[in-house]
Amino acid sequence: MAHPDALTFAVVFIALYVAHSVGDHWVQTSTQSADKGKAGWTGRLADARHVATLTATKLIVLLPVAALLGLHLSVLGLVAGLGVDAVSHWWADRRSTLARLAGALGLGGFYALGTPAHPAHPVTAKGTPAAHLGTGAYALDQSFHHLWLLIAAVLIATV
Repeated sequence: MAHPDALTFAVVFIALYVAHSVGDHWVQTSTQSADKGKAGWTGRLADARHVATLTATKLIVLLPVAALLGLHLSVLGLVAGLGVDAVSHWWADRRSTLARLAGALGLGGFYALGTPAHPAHPVTAKGTPAAHLGTGAYALDQSFHHLWLLIAAVLIATV
């Protein structure tokens, strides 16, 4: 039989994953999305507002799920898990930080994939940048967030 923390981890991770998707794509405002990567306090504050609403979304999803399924989550575990997730999310969403990490890991070309900065970017028949779904930057951003969701779920389930 699985350890009770394993079941708690699984439920918490699923709830955080769904809430992350909703908070990052439906709750985040266009202004937050456009401004969070800007230099200075404009970017820092836009990113902070985004992370605040994202973290609230995660709580709004997680707490009822935990209550309905009878999970016992500690306040310390919630603070630790959501705190680590929030800090890591804020760091990555400043954009230049994640771009530097990708470059340092040899992923700068993938980071630029799907943007006019990439030498093989998609173009229209007229040679202008073409619309497309997704970028390397987006894929790296989301996978970075998913890693920290996993860490957050472990903390929430075990602390």
